[in-house]
Amino acid sequence: MPSTTLCDILKARSHVYQYLSPTPLHHYPTLSKLTGTETWIKHENHQPVGAFKVRGGLHLAASLTSAQKKGGLYTASTGNHGQSIAFAARAFGLSATIAVPHGANKGKVAAMKGLGADVVEYGEDFDTAREWIKKVALDKGGYFVGPTDEALIQGVGTYGLEIMEELPQVDVIIVPVGAGSGACGTAIAAKTIKPDIKIIGVQSVQAPTQQQCWKTGTMQQGGMATIAEGLATRVPFTNTQNLMQQYLDDFILVEDSVLEQAVYLLIAHTHNVAEEAGAASLAAALTIKEKLAGKTTVLVMSGGNIAPERLHHILTEYNNAQMD
Repeated sequence: MPSTTLCDILKARSHVYQYLSPTPLHHYPTLSKLTGTETWIKHENHQPVGAFKVRGGLHLAASLTSAQKKGGLYTASTGNHGQSIAFAARAFGLSATIAVPHGANKGKVAAMKGLGADVVEYGEDFDTAREWIKKVALDKGGYFVGPTDEALIQGVGTYGLEIMEELPQVDVIIVPVGAGSGACGTAIAAKTIKPDIKIIGVQSVQAPTQQQCWKTGTMQQGGMATIAEGLATRVPFTNTQNLMQQYLDDFILVEDSVLEQAVYLLIAHTHNVAEEAGAASLAAALTIKEKLAGKTTVLVMSGGNIAPERLHHILTEYNNAQMD
C-alpha cells in the first residue's frame, strides 16, 4: 500500500498554492495563560471553504489522469471534505456528486451546492453515505474519492510544513481526527523534519473509533453520537490507522461538552469561530494541561463551519454560565 512521505507533501505544494495561500499561525497570550503552554493556533478556518481539507482536494484533482477525470468525482461527506471536492472540481472543470447523511449541516450543504456540486442526502451517518456513493460511482463510471486517499493526505500535509517553517521551535502539535488525513499529513511533515516533536490526535468520547483502534492496534467499528461533524467517524481506515500507529505520540478523547466549551473560549480569546471539530485541539490541550506545561504548542483549528443554531446554543449556554 502506498505511504505518503515528506517528498510527496513537498510536491503537493505546487498544486495547493496555485489556488491557496498559507494560512496564519498566530500566538495568543491570554490563551497561553489559560492552557499553561506557549500556545499558537494554526488557522485552517481561514481557508476559502472554511476548513483544511481543501488542500487535499486540490492536490487530488490535479493528480488525476484524464481518464479518471472524465466520469466526474463522487464522494461522501458531513460537509468539509465535500466542500473540498466541490471546490477542486470547480477549479478543474469537473463534475462532483456528493452524498451527505440526512440532517447534514445546512450551511455546508449550501456551500457545496454553491460550488457547483450535486448533493444527495442518503443514510443516517457519514459511513452509510460513503458506502452507498462508492457503489454509485462504480455504476456510473465516475472516480470515487475516499476520505483518506493518499493524495488527500499529501495535500493537507502542506499545513504541517507551514507550521514547521514558521515555528521550528514547536514542541507539540495537537490535531483533530475524523478519518485521519490531517493528523497523518501533519505528523509525516513535522516528524520527518523534527523527529522529537510530539503529535497528539484528539477525538470525541462520543465517537471514539479511531482512538480505540489506535490504542488497541486492531481494526474495529464503534459507536458514533458526537455533535462534532468533523469527528463523526464510526469506521476506521487502514491507511490512516497504519500511519497514526507509526507517527502519533498520543491520542486522547474529550467529551462533547468540552468541545463546546472550547468553541466558546476560542471566540473569547482569538475572536475566531471554530466548529466543534475545529475546537478539539484546544479541548485536548485543556484536558492534558499538566503534560503540556512549559511547551510550545500548536493547536490546529481545522475548520470554522459551525451551524448557526449550534453556535447560538453554545454562546447562550456559556454566557449564562459566566453570569451564574
